[in-house]
Amino acid sequence: MELLNAAELLAALGHETRLSIFRLLVQAGAEGVNASAIGEQLAIQPATLSFHLAHLNRVGLIRGERESRFIRYSADYTAMDELLAFLTDNCCQGQPCLPETRASDALVIRGSGPKPCA
Repeated sequence: MELLNAAELLAALGHETRLSIFRLLVQAGAEGVNASAIGEQLAIQPATLSFHLAHLNRVGLIRGERESRFIRYSADYTAMDELLAFLTDNCCQGQPCLPETRASDALVIRGSGPKPCA
């Protein structure tokens, strides 16, 4: 991942509403959530939600798939993993040092990212 791309992803997540949307989609899993349910769960007006979903989609953090009249959004876990790998690249001078946390365990479960040390 290039520095400019990482900065773009982090900037998108730097907005409270977009971060909330992204976290909701990460928690929803691969099946995702339709736009109206996102708006209801986070109490976001449709026009505002559309703006933020479009931004997250444009930078590649989420994907939208049309289902009839609705769009189901899901987190792009590959993009998320690549961003996390970029942020932790050569962490602690290449030594395995990440703390054991649920978040780092999730990376190991998906088969990417550094493994936490014992």
